[in-house]
Amino acid sequence: MAQRVMITAAASGIGRAMAKAFHDTGAKVHICDVNDEALQIFRKDFPDIAATKVNVRSESEIDAWFDDALEDLGGLDVMINNAGIKGPTAPVDDIDLAEWKECIEICLDAQFLCARRAAPVMKAQKSGLILNMSSNAGQYGFGNRTPYAAAKWAVIGLTKSLAIELGPYNVRCNAICPGGVAGDRINRVIQGEASLRNMPFDRVARELVAGQSLERFVEAHEIAALAVFLASPAAFMINGQDVAMDGHIEAFHIK
Repeated sequence: MAQRVMITAAASGIGRAMAKAFHDTGAKVHICDVNDEALQIFRKDFPDIAATKVNVRSESEIDAWFDDALEDLGGLDVMINNAGIKGPTAPVDDIDLAEWKECIEICLDAQFLCARRAAPVMKAQKSGLILNMSSNAGQYGFGNRTPYAAAKWAVIGLTKSLAIELGPYNVRCNAICPGGVAGDRINRVIQGEASLRNMPFDRVARELVAGQSLERFVEAHEIAALAVFLASPAAFMINGQDVAMDGHIEAFHIK
């Protein structure tokens, strides 16, 4: 039977790559996103993938999306919590509480809200995978990005706790921890660091990969391929893990 997959924030970037990768395997996919323009392009490119506008900061919008998607898909085998933002780039004493809360709500609270809806479906069928997007910032920390790093550390704690809780039902939960991912989002991160430190964009970009054994950014399609593998029978015994895809970090902190 074709896998039934839900992905948040999937009209562009990593989420879009995941939606395409699962669709290419024959899976039934239902995505959401908050960006109208990205959704319009996605629907044109993938007319047979359902795509709903959802603000993942809204509990009611997430619940409505789940109601529609579960009916559309006829169940749920893979829930991918991909939504996230970079948050502010600033010393902790310059970060507003509103900026902190926005980052936590999108990067962490939304994953809880989706897991809460996915869990009973998967428990009832005694199978499934919840796949959470964390980051290597959730394994090492990230100076001047405290809201983002704190949220991504918490995602790993959520992942491991869900694995313990849901494992007896044959339901798995893992986290993917990418390094810098090529695309618009990492460019915004680099620009924020460059502005904060009054440095050229290219120098900050070089620094971000200089501490890796493989000195380049991750490609979205590589993360998508990992997600498809983690959702496959071959990965059944991979559970409760924070799986890095970062070219092997040797030294994380930007100097």
